[in-house]
Amino acid sequence: MRYLVRRTSPMREIDAWQKAIDRFFNDHFFRAGRTLPANWQSEWSDLALDIAENEDNLTVEASLPGINPDDVEISVHDGVLTIKAEVQHEEEKEEEGKYYLRERRSGAFQRAVRLPLEVNAEAAEATFHNGVLTLTLPKVEEAKPKKIAVKAA
Repeated sequence: MRYLVRRTSPMREIDAWQKAIDRFFNDHFFRAGRTLPANWQSEWSDLALDIAENEDNLTVEASLPGINPDDVEISVHDGVLTIKAEVQHEEEKEEEGKYYLRERRSGAFQRAVRLPLEVNAEAAEATFHNGVLTLTLPKVEEAKPKKIAVKAA
């Protein structure tokens, strides 16, 4: 009698390993009551970004929950978009008791990404709504697609 053996894809196995590693670090190093060393500086490298392109603009959306729009600094230099901000949590008060788990982040963060094409930073617009920063970065004329007419021979 023959049996069929179903093989899993290598990507599924890699994903399972990644999840196991994540669980290991979460369970063993960042349990409730443990704190990070005083010299450790928080840098949010996982600031979620979406970058999209249409005919005239690049649009960048960044999730910045709990951040005051006045505390966000945005710059474009040599094709690199940089978003910086600082989040301050209220100091722990004695009458509130002690924390067992504190996952909401505080401190300064910065995220820099190379833009896929050249933009006109002077004409850029930024809006902030419900914790989502939306940047509209107009393309420079050289970066816009050119249409070429086809003539019959």
